[in-house]
Amino acid sequence: MARLDIPDGNGLEAHRLWQLAPHMGAGIAAMSDAVYAKSSLGIREREVARMRIAQLNQCVV
Repeated sequence: MARLDIPDGNGLEAHRLWQLAPHMGAGIAAMSDAVYAKSSLGIREREVARMRIAQLNQCVV
């Protein structure tokens, strides 16, 4: 459950969140597209890279 007041409506909570700051939402959407849709890494390789970065930053995965 979110700790922010997110506008009611249809769609994913994350999408409605970016309605609060649409100028940032466009940038996040472009970054997400580049990372997930246009990546040269496969899903498994990307996930292990994400896990290793989290480990190096001492984040719990």
